[in-house]
Amino acid sequence: MATIRLDEKMMECAVFGGAVLGGGGGGWIEEGLQIGRLALELGQPELRTIDEFADDETLVAVSLVGAPGAKDKFLKPIHYAKSLDMLARALNRPISAIHTNENGAGTTVNGWLQSVMTGIPLVDFACNGRAHPTGTMGAMNLTEVSGYVSHQTAVGGKDDNYLEFSISGSLGKAASLIRQASVEAGGLVAVARNPVSAAYARQNGAPGAISQAMGVGEALLGAKGEAAIDAVVSKLGGKVVASGEVTDFTIETTGGFDVGTVMIDGFEMTFWNEYMTLEKGGERYATFPDLMMTLDAKTARPVVTAALEKGQQLAVIVVPKEKLLLSSTMSNEKLLSSVEGIIQKPVLKYLF
Repeated sequence: MATIRLDEKMMECAVFGGAVLGGGGGGWIEEGLQIGRLALELGQPELRTIDEFADDETLVAVSLVGAPGAKDKFLKPIHYAKSLDMLARALNRPISAIHTNENGAGTTVNGWLQSVMTGIPLVDFACNGRAHPTGTMGAMNLTEVSGYVSHQTAVGGKDDNYLEFSISGSLGKAASLIRQASVEAGGLVAVARNPVSAAYARQNGAPGAISQAMGVGEALLGAKGEAAIDAVVSKLGGKVVASGEVTDFTIETTGGFDVGTVMIDGFEMTFWNEYMTLEKGGERYATFPDLMMTLDAKTARPVVTAALEKGQQLAVIVVPKEKLLLSSTMSNEKLLSSVEGIIQKPVLKYLF
């Protein structure tokens, strides 16, 4: 596949398709469009396939960490570039390419701005082809690599909340401290982290994730209303499970995450930034990392968990995990076990 020169139509498809693949998380559509447009004003980013890079070349993930619903979050484009510059200076080898940690409305275009500002190429790849709540879930199973040293940087906040943070250490500790940094910064930070070889990335991440998001977005934006919803589930091999009014909704921002439940058409959905479970009458219909997403029933616009409100008319779609481009972390029982303690529901027995 040849290098793709990204334009505004591709960017919009990436944002809206990413919003679907975000599964309730992955940032806001408006912010994704803003960053994407700014990147295109500064230049024309190019998207390269991972096969264009030698096995030993270094790839670095760029991401946002925190709670999209946090009221005091503050993040500007300069923060994105600053975190990457801090990581580049901490490493003793060149960065060959950058990529996002996950698909989402904001996260699918992670790296576009950094690429045009620094000249470092973008790769059509994500640590995970859908959004996930924790840093370790987006770390391509580096938690299982003995002796791996995680290098991570974070920048965000304003005034007294502004911080620049750099850490090197075990992946779990580094991810936890980056998450805490997001809380101290007001809820959200721009992060660069976890350099790996292209060979390792190919084996443990999601090659083609950005192209997939653009394809989903093209399906969504190419139709209207119910037809657009049908086009999306057809593209992904999923189905519409429910459609109706949001009758109950709770959300709490805690520890840098949005956690809560929503009732739609008699179905209960739990979320930890992203939707984790879908149930009705004691029957489990989907369990993370299956993709569950809410879309406006009339306009088909994706609705993230932080934007839920009582009275909304929403459609709920489900795409089985087997149909997604997923990281090796999404079959790591140890990492997925953390979901149960947050949402207070069984997960592992539905997955393993």
